[in-house]
Amino acid sequence: MAQKFSDITAAFAAYECSIHEERFYDAHEDLEHLWFPRRFEDNDEVKLWKGFINAAVSFELIKRGRPKPSEVAWKTYLKYHPLLERLVAPHKELYVKIAELIKEKHHHVIARYEAIHHN
Repeated sequence: MAQKFSDITAAFAAYECSIHEERFYDAHEDLEHLWFPRRFEDNDEVKLWKGFINAAVSFELIKRGRPKPSEVAWKTYLKYHPLLERLVAPHKELYVKIAELIKEKHHHVIARYEAIHHN
């Protein structure tokens, strides 16, 4: 079950674990408490968190057999992903690692969904 973390490193460690274990709803919750209070800030790091949250939402929706809403959430992730390249932040290396995990998991989740629903 998702826990509340005030520390960015701890929150992303929980997110990474949740993604690996395919507990995508929990992954969303692992970051939600960081992002939500800061959601109106014009800050690339905060926007990137929103993208990571939407990636987890996209995976959860695929898992639940809802490909259209999943695609909407995935497009939101893709909207914010390019911010990573120009981001200057103490946790950038962590975010790059998370983005790679998301890319890998996306291919896996989509392939599994297609194998189940297109046979």
